[in-house]
Amino acid sequence: MSLPRLILVGGFLGAGKTTLLAQAALRFKAQGKRVGLVANDQAAQLVDTEVLKATGARVEEVAGGCFCCRFPDLIAALERLAEKDQADVLLGEPVGSCTDLSATVMQPLKDIHGSQFNIAPLSVLVDSTQVIEQLQLPSAKHRTVAERFPDNVRYIYEKQLEEADLIVLNKVDFLSGNELDVLKTLLAERFPGKPLVSMSAQNGEGIDAWMDYVCTARIAGRHIVAVDYDTYAAGEAALGW
Repeated sequence: MSLPRLILVGGFLGAGKTTLLAQAALRFKAQGKRVGLVANDQAAQLVDTEVLKATGARVEEVAGGCFCCRFPDLIAALERLAEKDQADVLLGEPVGSCTDLSATVMQPLKDIHGSQFNIAPLSVLVDSTQVIEQLQLPSAKHRTVAERFPDNVRYIYEKQLEEADLIVLNKVDFLSGNELDVLKTLLAERFPGKPLVSMSAQNGEGIDAWMDYVCTARIAGRHIVAVDYDTYAAGEAALGW
């Protein structure tokens, strides 16, 4: 029996992770695959969990802390989905204020649980309308200009991209073709050699290409970053986490 493919999608708050995973779950189900989802929803009303449940797939929750802080809970949730529900595909959404996932989640998944799960590359989703501003990349004309994060919050944002195995530009339907080309060039210069795909999780553009990549690529947890945990904690505090 083949191992379930485990696909984790990180990224900052508001990047569109829940929308993407809901769309992906529906597409995998249409292919005849059994799908399980793990939400890391910290909100009081568990909004993300309810959105994912609407797909009809089984949803487990890891609450009260991020995947790295609640790693045993994450594994228990994945095992329930894999063993009880016999999921072919497992989709996980770390909380948006989290980074250092490659070191604290991807490596132990590979080293300790590699016989249980087929680990996909770590995708990090970003809102394409704000990434130039938040990373302070050379200016490019956008239809919207995001308010710049405080430095300690932007630190988390940048570390997420540094540790990504795959950068996923979401909301590209808000950009012109030229704006998207400029953005891809700037990101290729900032993160050389890192794969990048673009999509609109809302309208479905590019989702199938992303699914093909994360279902076939073999390199996972390739980028372990140095993290200043004082700055990281200050950024999370600024976000109210």
